[in-house]
Amino acid sequence: INIGLRLGKDKLFSYIENYGFGKKTGVDLLGESSGIIFNKEKIGNVELATTSFGQGVSVTPIQLVNAFSAAINGGILHKPYIVKGVGLSYYEMVETKSEVVSQVISSSTSKILSYSLESVVAKGTGRSAYIPNARIGGKTGTAQVVKDGKYSDGEYILSFIGAGPMDDAEVVCYIAIKNAKNTIQYGGVVAAPLVKEVLIDCYSILDINHKYDGIEYNPRYYIDKRLFTVENYVGLDVKKINKYTNYEIIIEGNGTKVLAQLPDAGEKIIEGGYVILYT
Repeated sequence: INIGLRLGKDKLFSYIENYGFGKKTGVDLLGESSGIIFNKEKIGNVELATTSFGQGVSVTPIQLVNAFSAAINGGILHKPYIVKGVGLSYYEMVETKSEVVSQVISSSTSKILSYSLESVVAKGTGRSAYIPNARIGGKTGTAQVVKDGKYSDGEYILSFIGAGPMDDAEVVCYIAIKNAKNTIQYGGVVAAPLVKEVLIDCYSILDINHKYDGIEYNPRYYIDKRLFTVENYVGLDVKKINKYTNYEIIIEGNGTKVLAQLPDAGEKIIEGGYVILYT
C-alpha cells in the first residue's frame, strides 16, 4: 500500500497499462477478456491502496504470464501467440515469432525483479517450487473469490507463477486452483509444488541447461526438506558403502564395484531423495 501511495495513481496506472492489464493481449484465441481495472479518473486513496495489492483488479492468465515474462526478460512486453505444435522427435517448436509491444521497464530493473523472484523460491514463500541448480523464480498468489459483488471469507483462488532459469528464462508456468479442499489456503503450499513438477519436465523435454550459480536454498527446518551434496561413489566397493545417509541409495546390478551413479557427485539432492549406483 505504501509503495502504491508513494507512486501515485498516475504512475501506478501507467505501469498497469504498460504491462498490458485492462486490455486484450491480441493472442490468437477467440473470446479473450480484457480483465477489469479501476477507472483512473474515479479512484481515491482507498482504491489506489487496494489496487496496489491486487484487490478490485481482475486479470486473465494470459495477461499475467505475458506481464511476468516482460518483468524478467529485460523489460520487453511481447504479443503472445499460440504455438502450432511441438515436434515429437526433437521437441523443436514448429513455429516461432516475436512481436514487441513496448519496453515496460529497463533491463537493469528487470534484473532486480528477476533476483527478487528467485529469492522468493530460494528463501521465501515459494520454496515448494525450488529445483536444485535450476534457478527457478516465482510468486505466490492467494486471492479471495468474489461473490455477489463482494469478497468471500472462505473461498480462495490459490496460484503460483514460476519461470527459469532466472538469468535467461526460457519457460514460464502459471497454475491456479479455485477452492482447494482439505489444505492450507496458500498458493505457495498448493500451487507451487505443481508448477515445480511442470518445470522439471520442461527442463528435461526442452533440454534446458541447469545453472550452478543461483541463490542458495534456505530451507525452513520446521517445514522444508533440506538439500545435501551427493557423495562420489564411483570405484567404491558396494559392501563398504554407507547406506545410512540423508538420502536413499539404490544399487542396480550384481557387480562388486560402482561404475556410475545418478545424480553425479557434487550435485544437490533433496532430503529423502534417491541416488542410484550402477555396478
